Amino acid sequence: YATVTHLHAVGDGCPDILVGYKGINYLMEIKDGNKPPSDRKLTKPQVAWHRDWRGTVHVVLNSQEAFAVLDITG
Repeated sequence: YATVTHLHAVGDGCPDILVGYKGINYLMEIKDGNKPPSDRKLTKPQVAWHRDWRGTVHVVLNSQEAFAVLDITG
């Protein structure tokens, strides 16, 4: 199973969650896949954070996409 720490309150464009799975950390920005694409865009602070981050961050629209990042089927 995975562990999740919520980071959304950090602000300044920091991704929404940090997921630990099989010894690897994953940063994920969660966007609402039910909204139109124009409403799913990264905010200016998120764009800057993603640009400046020296690691990997994933943008996911739903739990299935998050599972795919972790290579979990189901």
